[in-house]
Amino acid sequence: MDFRFDIIVHYLPVLLKGTLFTIGVSIASILLGSILGLGLGLGKMAPKAYLRWPFHSYINFFRGTPLYVQILIVHFGLIPPIYGKTNALITAFVALSLNSAAYSAEIFRAGIQSIDPGQREAALSLGMTKGQAMRFVILPQAIKRMIPAFGNEFIVLVKDSSLLALVAAPEIMYWSNTMKGQYLRIWEPYLTAAVIYFILTYSLSKLLNYIERRV
Repeated sequence: MDFRFDIIVHYLPVLLKGTLFTIGVSIASILLGSILGLGLGLGKMAPKAYLRWPFHSYINFFRGTPLYVQILIVHFGLIPPIYGKTNALITAFVALSLNSAAYSAEIFRAGIQSIDPGQREAALSLGMTKGQAMRFVILPQAIKRMIPAFGNEFIVLVKDSSLLALVAAPEIMYWSNTMKGQYLRIWEPYLTAAVIYFILTYSLSKLLNYIERRV
């Protein structure tokens, strides 16, 4: 097989830019997704069924439909009426954040419900409000248990960001496809993309293991 390293060298600067874009949008999306996910997770645990229903619906929709479809809906259906035109960067941030929020909600719910109810009762007996008990007693313990799940969600989000090439977001796969189109080569662009994603996910896995040991 004739493998041309000169093509990779030529595209390396833009591939590095695409890698930084992938990392940046993934971090921003997991942060916003976690904030939204906490609200969704708490809402799903509401005592009344009619209060839980909107949160159930949101989570079921985003977990039950492909991210591919969600990106298209956001890019062509949601962003133009608000922003006035399509925008790949905004689409990337919004689509990944909304998708991540649904999965983060389940992580929060499972983590909170894994804490012994006696912890909450003890906090209330000490005069704390429900909000204080959740903030100072339940969540600090639950977050430690949620770290592996959030780490896995971040890794999945990094890999799923490759779908953003669909709307010409300048991430790794966008530039790999550009390389393929210019040189009509398959192995060089896609093997390079695979190596970059592997390095990212492997590094994140090692970082996750380190954080788990520390906490």
